[in-house]
Amino acid sequence: MLKTFVLVSGAWHGGWAWRPVAQHLRQAGHTVYAPTLPGLHDGDEPQRYGLDDVIDHIVTVIEENDLRDVTLIGHSWGGYVITGAAPRIAERLHRLVYWSAFVPAAGRSLMDEVPPHYRELFEGLAAQSGDNSVMLPLEVWKAAFMQDADESVQAMIHSLLVSQPMQYFTTPVDSVMPTKLGIDVSYLLGAEDIGLPEGEYGWPRFAERLGVEPVPVPGSHESLFTRPDELADAFARA
Repeated sequence: MLKTFVLVSGAWHGGWAWRPVAQHLRQAGHTVYAPTLPGLHDGDEPQRYGLDDVIDHIVTVIEENDLRDVTLIGHSWGGYVITGAAPRIAERLHRLVYWSAFVPAAGRSLMDEVPPHYRELFEGLAAQSGDNSVMLPLEVWKAAFMQDADESVQAMIHSLLVSQPMQYFTTPVDSVMPTKLGIDVSYLLGAEDIGLPEGEYGWPRFAERLGVEPVPVPGSHESLFTRPDELADAFARA
């Protein structure tokens, strides 16, 4: 069955990051939208936008293109975006897919969900930035996010990332239970994803919040670059 996908990127990424995945899906006949979110275009002013602007943008993309039966996919921080958008466009959605993504709890921002060492890192970087933004250090990117790629590829992709507005990390959204909205939900988890450590702060707790079992997919937190065809196939099966 052919599907309509809207792909929501994680922190520091734009719609460009989905291109290998989107190409594979389109070659199979699916329709794919991969918008770059406000505040994450090259040259955007980080202080100009809030999380509501990002959520509004996804709602607008779906409504203005009159999309129906949408599979809305959020990666990492993008889980906040799809959770915020879902109640407003529930009648247009077929399924929510969280891929190695945060599933918001009531009153908790992303900064409340990450380990203390990330919290301290992000707060320090934002304070030093001059515009309340955070750029993920290359060393962290290489060791914990894209460890399944050669160093030259890691460095090249990292050079394309843009600073993330810190307020996107400190703003909570209302939690939702997709089944109450009449929407199916899946949680996909990278088999080699070490972006969050195992244990208290690990990824599996987010699938538990949705009441589903995580479905393993190949690759690291950045398998949209390193294993795009397999990731696309996992999306199509979700």
